[in-house]
Amino acid sequence: MHELGYRVAQVQRLQVQDEDISLSSAEDFLAAEVPVALVYNGIAHAVMMASPLDLEDFARGFSLSERIVESTAQIYGIDVHQHGTGIEIRLEIASNAFASLKHKRRTLAGRTGCGVCGVESLAALDLDLPQVSSELRVCLPAILQAQQQMQHLQTINRSTGAVHAAAWVSLAGEIVLIREDVGRHNALDKLIGAMSCANQPEGFCLLTSRASYELVQKAARANIALLATVSAPTSLAVQLAEQAHMTLLGFVREQRAVVYAHGERVAR
Repeated sequence: MHELGYRVAQVQRLQVQDEDISLSSAEDFLAAEVPVALVYNGIAHAVMMASPLDLEDFARGFSLSERIVESTAQIYGIDVHQHGTGIEIRLEIASNAFASLKHKRRTLAGRTGCGVCGVESLAALDLDLPQVSSELRVCLPAILQAQQQMQHLQTINRSTGAVHAAAWVSLAGEIVLIREDVGRHNALDKLIGAMSCANQPEGFCLLTSRASYELVQKAARANIALLATVSAPTSLAVQLAEQAHMTLLGFVREQRAVVYAHGERVAR
């Protein structure tokens, strides 16, 4: 995984010392970012800029969070193929899921941090969310403990400083699963995909990013009851979290956090 997560580059380091500028040659690690095409039953559907890591998890999570399939049982096969210009993920899905996809299909030209590229009209922007069904209760110290663990578990980010992470955290504040990507949406999709393959303990999701509406949307579709981020949410993210009955926290860092929606799940 580590070898695919970054590329080595020769750089020149500049540093000011006592009003003099020193220059030295060094190796640096750059986060890998490649086009990843998602192809369903032979039909190209989306091209996302992503880190070439955990791509089967990404394919499952994207398919679930974008409601292309209702469950992983409708995914019959996943094959990852390397091309000169990028990576192609070929999925075989159930015929009824594919028929639904063709009916609502839109072509996405994904970029890092972009969640609605390719949507051709406001009517195509699907903001209807299921209500989260959970009686989850989480103590604030557990949330803060997980945030402090996060940076130590981000293996690619420690080398590059350029990727986001999405983590699944137990009620005790222990990170049990983590996925990294140059795109915060992709990182969450990878986490959702990984979680779909194995049962995880009851817990919540922690992200190293701001909370955009797309992240709330994906989390709600995965029935995640509490979403915590290290930065701020947008107004639409808060609105959708309220609508989905999801607990949304922002500015989770050091010894504080801000509750933006459904704070009843945060035990005091």
